[in-house]
Amino acid sequence: MTTRIAFLKGHGTQNDFVIVPDPDNDLDLSPAAVAALCDRRAGIGADGVLHVVRSAAHPEARALADEAEWFMDYRNGDGSIAEMCGNGVRVFARYLQHAGHVGAGDLAIATRGGVKTVHIAKDDETSPGGGAAGRGAITVGMGRALFPEGDVSVLVGTGHRPATHVNMGNPHAVTFVDDLAQAGDLLTAPQVHPATAYPDGVNVEFVVDRGPGRLAMRVHERGAGETRSCGTGACAVAVAAARRDGADPALTGRPATYVIDLPGGSLTVTEHPDGEIDMTGEAVIVAEGELDADWAAALPD
Repeated sequence: MTTRIAFLKGHGTQNDFVIVPDPDNDLDLSPAAVAALCDRRAGIGADGVLHVVRSAAHPEARALADEAEWFMDYRNGDGSIAEMCGNGVRVFARYLQHAGHVGAGDLAIATRGGVKTVHIAKDDETSPGGGAAGRGAITVGMGRALFPEGDVSVLVGTGHRPATHVNMGNPHAVTFVDDLAQAGDLLTAPQVHPATAYPDGVNVEFVVDRGPGRLAMRVHERGAGETRSCGTGACAVAVAAARRDGADPALTGRPATYVIDLPGGSLTVTEHPDGEIDMTGEAVIVAEGELDADWAAALPD
């Protein structure tokens, strides 16, 4: 591996990422190298890596190059590949703005979960959620939620509780609880039944009500453990809540909006009558630099 690797560190509602700019796809980031970068004691530390590549330069995104110039090659903190990351898309867009590749306004970003539409707000523009996150916030068109068939449940305490199986380009099991402490420490993946429903693992969300149109959640992300925030998870929670509350926009003809409080901040999620979902929140670049040459040279191939 090359010994000169530039990086940035960023977060979206404290879901944090190492950003590795690599427009021409010159770097071969092995799973072990990604895990080393994300190690919070021996590396930079992050929930995942955002590998920034031009779509035309990446074999998985070349077919999308006419729709989106940039491809988010996202990796979980353990080095595994993920289809999508909602917070990651916002931070990815913020990096493109920070680097001068794009300005405020609309753009498209290619992901393994398809092309996502993104809006970077101007500093004086407010988002649907308003407030601090509304100024300069980033809104991502997250596509439509799918509800795969079959009943699933999550172990809560000593018993299984029904969960809603939602696919947002990646799989989620959403369960409503009385207290977020019931989620446990989330150091290991919660037990989901049947395990065959998620052959590639699953993100599990534990949710409580905070008031009309407001929910709070904790999440175990596959490949990362408990994270401070999960964008696709917040979307899964919002659509599950809309069905529970009798507010399915496809039936009511009205958008359903929920503010989701996470340990790292709040996200505003709106599902429209046509099924399209928008998610709005902050995205922050906090540092940039270059990996130490000796340390980078020792990264596993």
